[in-house]
Amino acid sequence: MSENKLFLVDGSSYLYRAYHAVPKLTSSRGEPTGAIHGVLNMLNKLIAAEDAEHLVVVFDAPGKTFRNEMFKDYKANRPPMPDDLQEQIDPLLEAISAMGLPLLRINGVEADDVIGTLCF
Repeated sequence: MSENKLFLVDGSSYLYRAYHAVPKLTSSRGEPTGAIHGVLNMLNKLIAAEDAEHLVVVFDAPGKTFRNEMFKDYKANRPPMPDDLQEQIDPLLEAISAMGLPLLRINGVEADDVIGTLCF
């Protein structure tokens, strides 16, 4: 790699993108794995295509954010996360850690706000 670049990936965005794009895959135990497979595939493609040596995956932390405090109706009409997607988060975080990639979750802040702050 000729340049010293840092890639900041919105893991929460990747998660939803993979969930809606990848077929409903399951493990031999019947656990949902499609989003996990999709996110890991996207990360591996990014690493290979960009020769990314410095990459951090940022996820939304569970719970309310500062925006919920500022705006009572923030995301009020958004449906809750599907159960079969929620079940994939912890195994996905473990897999990303096993790849040696740093993970970042900041309580009270969404991933895109964390990334925006780091870029500023």
